[in-house]
Amino acid sequence: MKVNCEGCAGCCIDWRAIGPTTSNHERRGPRKPLDDTYNLVPLTREDVIEFHNAGLTDALTPRLWEDESGVEIDGVELAAIRGKPAFFVGIRKPLKPVAPFGTEASWLPTCAFLDPRTLQCRIHGDDAYPEECAEYPGHNLKLGQRTECERVEESFGGERLLDGEPPHTLSGLLLGPQAIGGKVFVYPEPEELEGLVVRLIDDDLTDDDRARFVAAAVAAKPGTTGTNREIYESTLNEVRTSNSWVGQAITDWKSIATNDEPDPSVTMRVEDERGAPPTPGW
Repeated sequence: MKVNCEGCAGCCIDWRAIGPTTSNHERRGPRKPLDDTYNLVPLTREDVIEFHNAGLTDALTPRLWEDESGVEIDGVELAAIRGKPAFFVGIRKPLKPVAPFGTEASWLPTCAFLDPRTLQCRIHGDDAYPEECAEYPGHNLKLGQRTECERVEESFGGERLLDGEPPHTLSGLLLGPQAIGGKVFVYPEPEELEGLVVRLIDDDLTDDDRARFVAAAVAAKPGTTGTNREIYESTLNEVRTSNSWVGQAITDWKSIATNDEPDPSVTMRVEDERGAPPTPGW
């Protein structure tokens, strides 16, 4: 795809707070997400495995949805498949000091892997770089949906989407039944999520909460609602010990955003000095 990303990263940042109008396009479907994350990137099972192999699973988080015909946990009816709660796995978006589209720096929810100074991805081109990100905005165009590039153009001017035709080499979109176990996962034991659903709604998930969903995605049997329990248990034990630079940085960003003015230069201390990969710059 031909896109002009310099100074933008609109698909990686929840920029609604600085936009002239608000958008709630992700919540117009039949099922409302329990979280309030904007543009959560749905990872494939292969993506999640790559994050696990790279020791970066503490950057991941689940998405669940409300559904009156689903399964009830913590008093909430959750979307489910055959009685098991359905979920995506995406990348966390802590508040970071960013200045997209030529604006002044402000605290905005930003992809855990985006460098606030260059507005580039730290894992672009790596094995862990998500398939959805690599092909964006191709999937939107293929499905006839507006892209974040177009929303940025409308709100801030300029040209971001330079090619309106989706590539012919797009990977499978994984829609419908074929998505089960490949992009839409199920949690094998619903009773284990008691208390967790409330924490998800309150944006107060623990590391252990997130680890459970990562393990369930890795242990999923593609095309089915089955879970390899042995893989689940071993993966859960490994993910619980994840303590990468990105997880440490997220914890630090939370503290700084509460007390400090937005200053992208602190990224050196919060991310770079913890071993975050560099970006090439423009």
